[in-house]
Amino acid sequence: MNESQAPQKRNVDSPLENSIIAEVLKVEATGKANEYSFAVTVQSPDTGCDRYADWWEVITPEGELLYRRVLLHSHVTEQPFRRQGGTVKIQPQQKVIVRVHMFPDGYSAIAQAGTVESGFSPMSLPSSFADSLASVEPLPKNCAF
Repeated sequence: MNESQAPQKRNVDSPLENSIIAEVLKVEATGKANEYSFAVTVQSPDTGCDRYADWWEVITPEGELLYRRVLLHSHVTEQPFRRQGGTVKIQPQQKVIVRVHMFPDGYSAIAQAGTVESGFSPMSLPSSFADSLASVEPLPKNCAF
């Protein structure tokens, strides 16, 4: 990864700066090494199955997919919302990024980065950072509502 593609730390004063993006607001991890469960809180401008947060994922700083939590429906009336997922096979001090994907818009640049050991904080990703993961399974099959 070159310097222009490297994830950047970001100061976030307010959630969801505009109605075009989704944002990972909070990340909590529980468990033990190589067996972590993540609870992720997302704020997204869902309007129904035509536009909704369809997954969140845990990736390495190099852009490797470690875990994806597929979301089966929109959350129009539940904002922000929190969903759990795992097992994520990482060590307590291993740096990871948690980001959200919106259908049909793509990945949000607003994510959280950190470690299980030290916690997570907001950051910005380059717009095309690891966007090839959008076609990697598991993927949503449809939107229930």
